[in-house]
Formats: sequence, C-alpha cells, structure tokens
Amino acid sequence: MEAEKKQHAHAHHHHHGDSEKNIASAFFLNAFFVVVEVVGGLLTNSIAILSDALHDTGDCLSLAIAWGLQKKSKQGRDLKYSYGYKRFSLLGSLFLSLFLIGSSAFIFVEAVQRIMNPQSVEAEGMLWIALFGILINGAAALKVKRGSSLNERAVYLHIMEDALGWVAVLIASIVMLFVDFPLIDPILSILIGIWVLYHIFGNLREVFRVMLQGTPEQIDMEALVQGLESIDEVASIHDLHVWSIDGESNVMTLHVVPKPGSDLLEAESRIKEKIVQLAHEHEIHHVTVECHQPDGYCCSNCDCC
Repeated sequence: MEAEKKQHAHAHHHHHGDSEKNIASAFFLNAFFVVVEVVGGLLTNSIAILSDALHDTGDCLSLAIAWGLQKKSKQGRDLKYSYGYKRFSLLGSLFLSLFLIGSSAFIFVEAVQRIMNPQSVEAEGMLWIALFGILINGAAALKVKRGSSLNERAVYLHIMEDALGWVAVLIASIVMLFVDFPLIDPILSILIGIWVLYHIFGNLREVFRVMLQGTPEQIDMEALVQGLESIDEVASIHDLHVWSIDGESNVMTLHVVPKPGSDLLEAESRIKEKIVQLAHEHEIHHVTVECHQPDGYCCSNCDCC
C-alpha cells in the first residue's frame, strides 16, 4: 500500500445528488411537451411551433441518452476502460449536436418556403402554447441546472434555448393579435435556428477539445506551472500533461525533480501532498506524480531527461 502511494498521488472528485433523477424528470417533461407542440403546431398552422417540436425531440433524445449514460458513468474502471466510463457522456452531447444540425437545416428550408408562400397562423393559440412552453421548459431547466458535466451543460443550454425561443414566440403571437404579419413566424424560426446553430458549434468545439485531450479551458496553465515550480522541495518539473475525461473530471500527470541534496524518499511524500493540494485548487482531481533525481531513470521519452 505504501509503495502504491509513492507511485501515484490520486485525488478523486465525486459528485453527489439526484442528477439521474433530475435528468429523468426533465426528459418526461420534454417528451410530454413535444406532444403538446405537435398538436398545437398543427392546430395553429405554425411552422415555428412545429420546428421547435423537432428541436425538442432532439432534446428528448439527448436527455434519454444522458439518462442512460448517467447510469453507465457510475460503473467503475476495469481492464477494458482503465479511467472508467465517464467519457461515454460525450457521445450524448455529440449525438445531440449532430441531430440539431440536421434539424436546423430542415427548419431553414421550411421557413424559406413559408416566406415565399406566407400562410396565416392562429395567434391566440400560439400565445397559449408559448406560455405553456415557457412553463414546461423552465421546469425542465431547473431540473438540470446544477449539472456540471459537459453533457448536462449541453442539455441545460438547449432547454434554456427552448425557453427563450418560446419567449420570442410569445412576443410574436402578441404582435399578430394586433397586426396581420404572418412573415414574423418563419422569420422567427430562422432567427431561432441561427441561435441554436451558434451554440451547437460552440458545444461541438468543447466536445472535440475533450476528445482530442486538449487542456481544459477553465485551468490557467501558466498559474499551475508557476505554482508547481514554486514548491520548496521542487527543482524542476517536466513531462506535464493535463486533460479532461468528460469536461468535468480533470487529470494531470507530471515528472518532478527534487532539489539537490534532498533525500528522494523523504521529499517525495511531501512533494506529492503539496502537488495534489495545488491540483485541487485548479479543479484537477486525479493526479499522478513521478519523482526522480536529475540523473535518474525517466520512464518516458521526454526531451528534458
């Protein structure tokens, strides 16, 4: 046990709460509202409502996947996945983003056709459905608001987009109660689609950054390196790597050279303790440290050795 502590300094971050239950509640709320949207969109002849129903279907799929992956992510590491199953949650975010790109293209085509051939909509019905949409999406957003994983944040973002979209539909329906301006419906659909695409590509950028093992954006690497080099017993560091498993669980590995004259075994424990403490301050919860003398054996092909 002592030997294992000398080889690895691990700090694990566990998230508690009812995230699985909250995602399930959000899923059922959204699934119910999709049915309401389809019926309401057909009755009011509103492409904005029908297009949002398609968008909400994507949200439901994401929530269903996130729900399943939340259960899967609890599975511990094994010989097949030595870091565990947390990265599986990225698949849900990736799937949702690709789905919404396709649905947004469909929305644009339908909206352009409505601009070319305007059709009247039932403004009063849109108003009541918009009010209901704000209520349902607001409740769903509250269920996943505290989620901190990349997938949960993507779900929250899309639900909030829905809520804001329904605020826009509410405004448009109020306008059409007093002014006959059916073009506002497809124009609104295009604006919402552009808004959605903007956030989709932002989310994809984060997903690919994690998948390509880029350094997490929330970590100040310069401050981290300065903090590591300022530890009393440390002469230098090299082969430093920082990445994220799922956008939330961050990992760091590094090699440390203690100051000359210090006993490696005595200094190693103190150095690792201080490094783990510093890593926690930078939201890094899994740390592996290797200590060796300047002329000692380095197990990797790092240029500094």
